[in-house]
Amino acid sequence: MTRKMRGNLMLLFTSFIWGASFVAQISGTKEIGVFTFNFSRNIVAGFSLLILLQLWPYIMKNPIKKETEGVKKYNIRGGIACGIVLTMAMTFQQLGLTGPNATTAGKAGFITALYIVLVPLTGIFIGKKISLKTWFCVFLATVGLYLLSIKQGFSIQIGDLMVLISAFFYALHILIIDYFSPKANGVKMSMIQFFVAAILSGLVMLIVEDLVWADILSSAIPILYAGMMSSAVGFTLQIVAQKDTEPTMASLILSLESVFAVLAGAVILGERLSFREAIGCLIMLIAIMLAQIPSKSERAST
Repeated sequence: MTRKMRGNLMLLFTSFIWGASFVAQISGTKEIGVFTFNFSRNIVAGFSLLILLQLWPYIMKNPIKKETEGVKKYNIRGGIACGIVLTMAMTFQQLGLTGPNATTAGKAGFITALYIVLVPLTGIFIGKKISLKTWFCVFLATVGLYLLSIKQGFSIQIGDLMVLISAFFYALHILIIDYFSPKANGVKMSMIQFFVAAILSGLVMLIVEDLVWADILSSAIPILYAGMMSSAVGFTLQIVAQKDTEPTMASLILSLESVFAVLAGAVILGERLSFREAIGCLIMLIAIMLAQIPSKSERAST
């Protein structure tokens, strides 16, 4: 198995974890506020990776190699940059999933996947080259997102808009990871980003929300899933996998979270899509699958 294929499979597993996470995010904020939930999940994620780093040499029976000062520098810089952007992305996404005008888990997954458009567009300004096939897949996926989210008269719900804003920050997060991941230790950088996100969310939580430990305990299962699986496992796999694939392809694979979000929302929460929304989902799925078919030049280089 090539490194690129291994990286793509890791991203596919990440998209599955993230898709199911939308259900946990909706369930988790029934008892607690947005910033309390994000603070809790990031604290769980940060300490999960901290424990893993301490136990890893004993699990693998192999001491960790000493890092150079350069790697340590990128661990900290990358972790801080990712943590700040991730805080913004999580906040707007969570706001879109709560309140009277909240979107559904399935729709949130697809709208978040708009980063498949934003990543290549942003990448142009930093010198990334995008193939015509990839642009066509991005166009198809955009059509799917339009059918899913935009109502008659080009209107969009408040919850949809909040999740749409979060997609901009997730696109920026992917590009930041693309820059730092080849130079840093992926697990350590991921751990730092969660502690940064926890601190930022925690500061706002203390100002605008009431911290009630009983409510946090009642939301323990969604918090643990979002913290350990979606954050600790999912985002760490993303950082490690993006060392072996380029950002636009990574964004297309990760956008499969939208499909898993729909399935999880239907099975667990009983959500249903309209015919128009289902067609949008199907078009997006076709676009993502088409993007995985190697071109002649890619086949020739393997």
